[in-house]
Amino acid sequence: MGFTFTLEATDGIARAGRFQTPHGEIPTPIFAPVGTQATVKAVLPRDLEALGASLILANTYHLHLRPGDELIADLGGLHEFMQWNGPILTDSGGFQVFSLTDLRKVDDDGVTFRSHIDGSKLRFTPEFAIGIQHNLGADIIMAFDECAVPDDREIATDAMNRTHKWAQRCVEYHYSAGNPEKQALFGIVQGGIFPDLREQSAAFITSLKLPGYAVGGLAVGETKEEMLATLDVTLPLLPEDRPRYLMGVGRPEDIVNAVARGIDIFDCVLPTREARHGAALTRAGRLNMSNKQFERDTNPIEADCDCYACRHFTRAYIRHLMKAKEILGLQLLSIHNLNFLLRLVRDLREAIFAGTFDELANTLLDRWVQKNPAT
Repeated sequence: MGFTFTLEATDGIARAGRFQTPHGEIPTPIFAPVGTQATVKAVLPRDLEALGASLILANTYHLHLRPGDELIADLGGLHEFMQWNGPILTDSGGFQVFSLTDLRKVDDDGVTFRSHIDGSKLRFTPEFAIGIQHNLGADIIMAFDECAVPDDREIATDAMNRTHKWAQRCVEYHYSAGNPEKQALFGIVQGGIFPDLREQSAAFITSLKLPGYAVGGLAVGETKEEMLATLDVTLPLLPEDRPRYLMGVGRPEDIVNAVARGIDIFDCVLPTREARHGAALTRAGRLNMSNKQFERDTNPIEADCDCYACRHFTRAYIRHLMKAKEILGLQLLSIHNLNFLLRLVRDLREAIFAGTFDELANTLLDRWVQKNPAT
């Protein structure tokens, strides 16, 4: 079937498009809920369908360790295993490996590390990471890259150079041993917060002529201003006829700012992680649903929200669930938070078609800056 990206509308630099995959279309801009262990925490697949999720993410590193990518392949692949019929994206496992600071050793050929589960010694190479993703069978797979500290030039340069060498090896292995018609390999641009490194990386990665491109190594410790400045440098260098993916970014204000700069795809654990901490995302700001102020509050979490939680339950009830440590509280807040971000990207998409993107973006950002000056 192959993969095609159609750019349907623009409003300034903001883009609305459609990415065709073997498991369905992905309207962009899009937010992908994260299902690290082949499940979005506390949310059933039928609830994800009801929320209108069209892409979800699973993790190569974690699924290789448990239950094993070969087992998943034997059981019919990731779609069958987790009973999700829509598009799936798997990351390469690079970020997880490199987060194991005290448990891994990097060389030009790959990474040797110890499992966070049982301490067993493991090794990832570009070919091995792509092979895992072949077994998993996701629609979009990621090149194996090195994610480095963003503001150390020497480290960022070394990581970028390895990322380029590894990307070339990923391409060669995927196109010789995989099925490019069923799995789209995306390359990842690295280079920290340094404009010249980002320019070098964008030039190399786009020369590989892949179906899509990601911007990696952001939201890992740099300031908001540095992240946006990096996007300003990088995105004009990426092809207009390919989807652009900003990895690991999901704060509402970051999504709006990134769409304004031409990003199409986002993923982040934020909505379900915040839910597990008792927080609700709303257009009025972040609400701590365990606060006593909600003890007798008969309003929904958010008045104009159409999610299952807001249509059926009060703030008082959800507060009770969180105080009582009931699983339903995590489920309802997860559903609400995912709906919030999925609705946000749908609203941004509609505004791009209507030519009102700047108006909506400015309204949202002004409100969030006032409510959340620290973020």
